[in-house]
Amino acid sequence: MVHFNISLRESHSTRYPYYIMSTSAVTAPRKKRLSEGLTVTQKVFVRSRNGGATKIVREHYLRNDIPCLSKACVKCQDIVVPDAANEFPRFILSESPQVLGQGIGKHYVVLDTNIILLAIDLLENPDCFFDVIVPQIVLDEVRNRSYPVYTRLRTLCRDSDDKKRFIVFHNEFNEHTFVTRKENETINDRNDRAIRKTCEWYASHLAKQGIKIVLVSNDRLNREAVEKTENKENYITKSLYNYVSLLANGDEIKDLIPNVDAADSLEDKDKEDMADFTFPEYYSTARIMGGIKNGVLYQGNIQISEYNFLEATVSLPRFSKPVLIVGQENLNRSFNGDQVVVELLPENEWKAPSSVAIDSEHFDVNDNPDGDDNEEAAHNLHSTLISDKQRRLLARDAIQAQKSKKVQPTARVVAVTRRSWRQYVGQLAPSSVDLKSGGIQNVFVILMDKCLPKIRIRTRRAAELLDKRIVISVDSWPTTHKYPLGHFVRDLGGIETAEAETEALLLEHDVEYRPFSKKVLECLPEEGHNWKAPVDLKDPEANSKDSQLKNRRDLRDKLICSIDPPGCVDIDDALHAKKLPNGNWEVGVHIADVTHFVKAGTALDAEGASRGTSVYLVDKRIDMLPMLLGTDLCSLKPYVDRFAFSVIWELDDNAEIVNVDFTKSVIRSREAFSYEQAQIRIDDNQQQDELTMGMRALLQLSIKLKGKRLAAGALNLASPEVKVHMDSETSDPGEVEIKKLLATNSLVEEFMLLANISVARKIYDAFPQTAMLRRHAAPPATNFEVLNEMLQRRKGMSISLESSKALADSLDRCEDPKDPYFNTLVRIMSTRCMMAAQYFYSGAYSYPDFKHYGLAVDIYTHFTSPIRRYCDVVAHRQLAGAIGYEPLSLVHRDKHKMDMICKNINRKHRNAQFAGRASIEYYVGQVMRNNETTESGYVIKVFNNGIVVLVPKFGVEGLIRLENLTDDVNDAEFDEVEFKLRFKPKNSNKIREIYVFDSVEVQVKSVLDPVTSKRKAELLLK
Repeated sequence: MVHFNISLRESHSTRYPYYIMSTSAVTAPRKKRLSEGLTVTQKVFVRSRNGGATKIVREHYLRNDIPCLSKACVKCQDIVVPDAANEFPRFILSESPQVLGQGIGKHYVVLDTNIILLAIDLLENPDCFFDVIVPQIVLDEVRNRSYPVYTRLRTLCRDSDDKKRFIVFHNEFNEHTFVTRKENETINDRNDRAIRKTCEWYASHLAKQGIKIVLVSNDRLNREAVEKTENKENYITKSLYNYVSLLANGDEIKDLIPNVDAADSLEDKDKEDMADFTFPEYYSTARIMGGIKNGVLYQGNIQISEYNFLEATVSLPRFSKPVLIVGQENLNRSFNGDQVVVELLPENEWKAPSSVAIDSEHFDVNDNPDGDDNEEAAHNLHSTLISDKQRRLLARDAIQAQKSKKVQPTARVVAVTRRSWRQYVGQLAPSSVDLKSGGIQNVFVILMDKCLPKIRIRTRRAAELLDKRIVISVDSWPTTHKYPLGHFVRDLGGIETAEAETEALLLEHDVEYRPFSKKVLECLPEEGHNWKAPVDLKDPEANSKDSQLKNRRDLRDKLICSIDPPGCVDIDDALHAKKLPNGNWEVGVHIADVTHFVKAGTALDAEGASRGTSVYLVDKRIDMLPMLLGTDLCSLKPYVDRFAFSVIWELDDNAEIVNVDFTKSVIRSREAFSYEQAQIRIDDNQQQDELTMGMRALLQLSIKLKGKRLAAGALNLASPEVKVHMDSETSDPGEVEIKKLLATNSLVEEFMLLANISVARKIYDAFPQTAMLRRHAAPPATNFEVLNEMLQRRKGMSISLESSKALADSLDRCEDPKDPYFNTLVRIMSTRCMMAAQYFYSGAYSYPDFKHYGLAVDIYTHFTSPIRRYCDVVAHRQLAGAIGYEPLSLVHRDKHKMDMICKNINRKHRNAQFAGRASIEYYVGQVMRNNETTESGYVIKVFNNGIVVLVPKFGVEGLIRLENLTDDVNDAEFDEVEFKLRFKPKNSNKIREIYVFDSVEVQVKSVLDPVTSKRKAELLLK
């Protein structure tokens, strides 16, 4: 094997803090023959910041044994060598590839970088693009320009089946395809030449097999360079559009071509219409960098308001609260979640947060998708010139205004530094579809996320796609377009079909739901469901298979049981309690030993890390790990032996920890209870067996643990959680009920918290820089400003924020004797003011910042649910390393890799929560379809044009618009100070006043919105 030192490759986005010094910039490379290839040597001089120059010699090794991976090839089968795992590469490209017309015949496809970045959705489509060669130089370029697209491309190549057949060809290390950069040649031109060289080699290499090479590129200069190539008999190039046109199903596939490519064929009328609307141009990179350095521009993530899509906020480090961005011009083509650069507006343009609710779905419903003209946008709203010095003074005034005034500093977006674009789910706006047109037409897609604008796509299938949930991708948002441009990806099925709606919400929340790949399933135990824990841990044969078995403790004599929600099959945890001779209690928490089966660095581990968490919907569960593990081999089912990771304490009668021990173990659960079954058993005085007595002890100890937590300042918050009952035979939603919590819920929760805290301390002691932990930051006082103002005005109450204890005590005081639900309502609204808890590695923060504010503990992690959370998998590995059971993988000792893991699982955890809520919302809507009722609700927000009401029974909230409250909207009065809306109800002459926190009777029914085709709960005031 010949190894390489460094690859001579740069990307479009690469920036170096030095420049090269030499007569010709790069010394001419020289080649020397090695035992198995060539090496290219290159000398460069690098100037350091202190003015010195350093000579750097780089050697790039080339090989002559890199195969083409075509099954048709008769040469490469003889030159291949095994890899580091002693496995030979698999030949994937078909010997009988797809045949194209125009005399092309059998062919393989080579892609350039921009095609992959532009059309990854098209490449993933199962109906086109087969036998595709991705040159290594292209793969590297894609990685540097878009890591999400790179990940999708790697997955496409890694999991390439017998149908798609994608390969990566390492052209940069093949002596036949490596090209040296010429004098005065740009990096991009050199890389384009490397792609063409790869095509030439393949064309020559497979000429006798009659297989031609088609380079798909939208780069006109690259295509012209191919035409000048001498040996181009078996090698041609096509643009993406022209290549797709040659396919048998080309007319269908053309709808999937990104709008950027289709823009070349726009009619003159379209171009004229576009010119009528202009967004401000983004600032140049140099101006952005200079502005941020000088303190006149600021960078942050933009959050669009859920109630007004024309208003957003950006959190900035120097400011006590987010700055406001109001209006389309100032939002300047930014999407919810984008990383943006903003510039403060002059003080005369500062505003108070909007008191009007506006959603994108019903805004400009009759806009014409064939034109983006807008007379109001024709003039520039921000012609005022302000110097940098004035802007710095403006920032000082803005910070002061945030502390003292209702009017808030406003800003405008001057650049988007990172897009949050992904695949989106939506439906065609019926008003934009011309049913008489049989050809291609522009139409609007209304997205499920109401914070986002409509997307304009071009399609031939507009009439067919009406009343369908469809997936689209965003391609671009030019300054001359009022709406972003996108392209159709696929349709999910009819609106309101359970399959389409479930897949839509999974896609919308970026939940991976495809079946586990073959490589992942190959990591599972060969015995499958027949796997069994060894009867004797000292058995020589069992120890020969598992060298760590001797370190496991046999706890099968303990009276262990599990307590979970009814119907739970992925049982992560079990408990036991036993009275010790000294009067103390031995208490054990036993957690499924997932890491025995999921080893670091395997395909199974990579899949679990990518998914991050299991997702629980009303009608299904999307597993983080294959079902064999989650519901069988790892699940702590009763009456069978299972491997576990046990935390065993000695507790006194006051639930104080005397001692704690951690061990890998083998257990046998005696029973699997539901919360209700466990509660009944504990309450039944006839039950005096040892297992029940242990459960009663656990309950009493848990009550003391909770008391100590609450005394320390732990918060008891709330959320409007409901449960949807499904019919066991038809799988139709039956009824909705508010979740009931029993004492046994708290029993399990307290001991899981105690285990998580104990493990956090242990792994932090062992790995102080990379321990996997979870923190919950204290909320800034500004988060509670509006809620406190509401409470002060309406109830004469307030929430204190000096500490979590002060907050907890003040929440306890928020009682209304006339309304027992009021305290729960305040807790629900307080929950929304809190910061989100997040996973982190210990080296990212100082110890005081580890604090979990909600639990009032100084350090915390997640350890108790490894079947459904990847954080817990990492914590298990670190705990195993901490107790000397097995060495810790280097991945979990590396700060950079731990940071990537934490960022991913934070995002996946948040998405899983939103997906679960969306599933409940959908099924609650289905339950209410034929069940119109009148229910009690509470006003939680008052706007100029409506009120937001929460209905606890269904856990839903909705905006009741002013036009549904009164016939005379102009006569209504909004009092911003008193949080009051005054109006004359329909069919009445009496004036009615609605305040925030008011209890109201509302008519609840499920309606299908005619504009968005979304079913939602419609609330009408009684």
